[in-house]
Amino acid sequence: MDESSIINTYKRYAGNYDKIFGRIFEQGRKEVVERMACHNGDRILEVGIGTGLALNYYPFFTQVFGIDISPHMLAVARRNIRQAGLKNICLAIMDAQRICFPDNFFQKVSAMYVATVVPDPRLMMDEIKRVCIPDGDIFILNHFSNTHFLPSLIEAMLSPLQKFLGFRPRFSLHRFIEDNELDIVDSMPVNLCGYWTLIHARNHKP
Repeated sequence: MDESSIINTYKRYAGNYDKIFGRIFEQGRKEVVERMACHNGDRILEVGIGTGLALNYYPFFTQVFGIDISPHMLAVARRNIRQAGLKNICLAIMDAQRICFPDNFFQKVSAMYVATVVPDPRLMMDEIKRVCIPDGDIFILNHFSNTHFLPSLIEAMLSPLQKFLGFRPRFSLHRFIEDNELDIVDSMPVNLCGYWTLIHARNHKP
């Protein structure tokens, strides 16, 4: 995966993304925002906001900043925001591996369906930890490699196509948690057949 292939892939997806992935991934998005337990004035960062499918779930009393590397996905998000009349959202084109916000700026950070897309997930997580306050909440929602025979076989068959698909079909949950030294509060399966996992982590740092 590299930046240009990601942008090109999501240029293809942008026009029909909501129709294809909206309903399939809806439960996971709702679950993330519900588990945030937002407070009045919370600053929230959504990394890889895409077309903004989760934006309607955030309370009006929060400030939501959404970033994405795809200008085509963000164009759809801006249209959706206008149509919904949302006033508490700010969008920006930004690389998840180089987040242009100061340290300790957000109370809560989410990355939904992004960890398998970015070229270097560890860089993304380092940046997420940096901009999140100490003991703040980090929510990662993603698919991780399945150990059952048939899903594992399908993932292996799709792996050579990852540049075209726009994500890595094989992605280890254990390695992701270990590599990023995540302090897990809880995790749960979500969406169709529980194939995706929602991780809630605490941002422990000095």
